[in-house]
Order: sequence, then C-alpha cells, then structure tokens
Amino acid sequence: MLDDLDRALIHALHIDPRAPFSRIAGVLGVSAQTVARRYRRLRTEASLRVVGLTDPDRAGRAQWLVRLTAAASAAQDIARALVRRSDTSWVKLASGGTEIVAVVHAATDSAAANSLLLRDIPRTGGVTAVSAHLLLHTYLGGPTNWRRSAEALDAAQQSALLERAAADAAHTPRQPGPQDAALLAALERDGRADQGELARATGWSPVTVARRLAGLRAGGALFFDVEVDAALFGVTTRALLWMSVRPAHLEPVAKALAGHDELAFVAATTGPTNLVAQALCRDPADLHRYLTRRLGSLAAIRSLETSPVLRNLKAASPVLTDLARAGRPGAGSKAPAHR
Repeated sequence: MLDDLDRALIHALHIDPRAPFSRIAGVLGVSAQTVARRYRRLRTEASLRVVGLTDPDRAGRAQWLVRLTAAASAAQDIARALVRRSDTSWVKLASGGTEIVAVVHAATDSAAANSLLLRDIPRTGGVTAVSAHLLLHTYLGGPTNWRRSAEALDAAQQSALLERAAADAAHTPRQPGPQDAALLAALERDGRADQGELARATGWSPVTVARRLAGLRAGGALFFDVEVDAALFGVTTRALLWMSVRPAHLEPVAKALAGHDELAFVAATTGPTNLVAQALCRDPADLHRYLTRRLGSLAAIRSLETSPVLRNLKAASPVLTDLARAGRPGAGSKAPAHR
C-alpha cells in the first residue's frame, strides 16, 4: 500500500502534473532527490504515469464507448488487438472475461468513424455482439481526478501548487494545429517529458516548446491525466454501471453522481442506456452498499446494469505503453478523457 509521502506526491501531480520535483519537494518538506526517487519507484511498482491529452472537442474527435461480447476463448486476444490500436484507450476486460469495453477515438467525419465501428470490429473472429455508444458529455473524469487519489495535501499545500500552476497557464490561449502533432504525441507518451526531450521530438527550440505548451494548456486544448493503480488505494472491486435515466432527469442525476466518492467517471451517452459510470470500491460488499443505498435512493434511475471489470489492459493514453504491452492490471483511477 501507499504511504503518506506516496499519496502526497500523487496528489501534487494531480494539481500540477508538470511541476518540477524541486517545487513539489518544497511543498512536501522533503528533498528533491527523495521526490524523484519516489516517483521512479511509483512508476515501476504502482503503474504511475502522467500523460498529456487533447480535449476531443477541440481536436475534432469523437469518442465512442464500444462494448464487445466474445467467446471466452477469444476475448483476451481480441482485447489485446484493440490495445495495439493507436485509436483506442481504456481497454477493459469485464463481465467474467467475455466482454471487452474500449474507448475508440474517431474523427468527427462519419466515414472515418464507420471504418472501425461498422466494419473492422465485426470482422474480428470470436465477436458475438457489438454495441457503440457515443460519449456526449463527461461529468466526472478526464481532467477531473478521482477524489480518493487526491486527499493527501492540506489547503496550504494545495494553494502553493495551484498558484504556480495558474501562473504557468496565464498565457495566450491557442488551439492545436497540424504543427503540434509531434508535441502532442510526445506528451501522450510521457506528460512529464522535459523541455529538452520535447525540443528533440519537435525540432523546435525549448523556448518555442514552452510557449506552445503553455498556450495549449491555457486554452483548455491540452490537459494532463495522472494514472495510478487504484488497488493501492484499497480498491479491489471495479464495475461499469450502465444506467437508463429519463432525459428530463439526466442532468441532475449525472451531477449528483459526479459528487460520489465511489465513482471515477460519469458520462452521458447514446444508446438504450444513456448514463455510464465507473465505480471503484473496496470489496463486493462495498459495491453492494453503494448500489443499494446511494444509487438506490435516486428514483430517476429506471434501470441499472452492473458490469464487473476484471482487468484494465490500457489506460488513458492511446499510445501503446509497456503497461499495455504487458497487460498489467494497474491502469488508472479514472476513465475517458472527454469533457
């Protein structure tokens, strides 16, 4: 399990993901060397990653939450094939190992989206059913962290990090363009890559990198996600919750759910179920209490399907990482990056 310094470091990264170790160390009252050493250990042992992601709306992309049912003998191979695609993130094995859930990133152009959703997946051997749900609006997730992974710092420590993060973001906002592709790809691989690494990846000077990076962040086109193994926070039971809510009540129900500490993701979608959430609970009994007491008190939820998540095979970044290659069970405390 994580100790107090581990939790404080993770919380600090949620607040300012690219803060130098020296700045984090000053807030935490330890040396920069200690912070760097802890960060390296958490990357190895807790699947900790900081990734830079573009806002889908501003980047001209749609996100589809795709559910595939497959024969048990084929499900893992199909899931790993999805992991290897550069247009997927959050690939999960669920429901006893016979369901794969993934986020597919597609251009808003319908022909590009249809290429995967209507042709490529059905041709994959072993798939028995496919449903695709367009993510319409995210109420919790993306740049909003899971609360239980950010409870370590006191108000003064948070304020110290927020002030500097706000100062760094006080630049002229700009939207991403084709010239930013190399920069964004490098940040998807490692959101903490230093200015020298980003300069080599883009061919720009470090000054130009800093200016463009600050402009993208200031405009809300770029944000950073902190991935960490939720099991280290005591989570042993994860589930996707597919809910049907009357349209007139969708907004208030979604906002209420976004305030629940048990949830890391809440979004409105298309399809027969129009609201989806991800629950992170201590154990099955904790999930049962949440479903019956907290969700059960919301009369506007007309139906609920609970799909246990057995394994996360890929997290927020579409870039194939060592974690995704190995299929390790770490992968993140949040969910799709749409806002």
